[in-house]
Amino acid sequence: MMLWNLFTLTLAHISPTGTAIDGFLHPLLGFDHLLAMVTVGLLSAQIGGRAIWTVPATFVTVMAGSGVLGYLNVPLPYVEYGIAISVVLLGASLLANRRVPEVVAIVLVALFSVFHGHAHGAELHNARTALDVVAYILGFMTATAGLHVIGALLGYVALRNHQGSQVLRYSGVLIAVVGVYLTMSI
Repeated sequence: MMLWNLFTLTLAHISPTGTAIDGFLHPLLGFDHLLAMVTVGLLSAQIGGRAIWTVPATFVTVMAGSGVLGYLNVPLPYVEYGIAISVVLLGASLLANRRVPEVVAIVLVALFSVFHGHAHGAELHNARTALDVVAYILGFMTATAGLHVIGALLGYVALRNHQGSQVLRYSGVLIAVVGVYLTMSI
């Protein structure tokens, strides 16, 4: 357990210098971020219709703005709890099996993305110029959008038959349990 915590802390909390690569790597190397972002894609596929793009687009857009707030050191309490709880609630939303209305999903992911974006931006201590900050933010936006697309594609494939749909739904239980573990590990 200690080794896993050390591993995730080491990878997610690198000391970025403000490059697009640093920004791109941050969501990929923090397990909590990675899981939440793929799950947003899974959820958008499960809801279907316009949600396939509105839910992820909301996450990415709000996350970028809150990333700026994190960079500017605007205080936001309980960021790590917000991230961990987002994993719990996203997993629970998958379990709900399409019963989450699109507008509710949009509001939830907007709230969750505030914590994720703030964490990304707060890690950017070594930026030298405004261009570094922009590059970093564009990097984490790109990685996040890619993780959403991966999740949406996995969800789309799973929804092609009843058995895959059930696997997708019950993966929500596993994701929520991981979220509870992450919450208790803080």
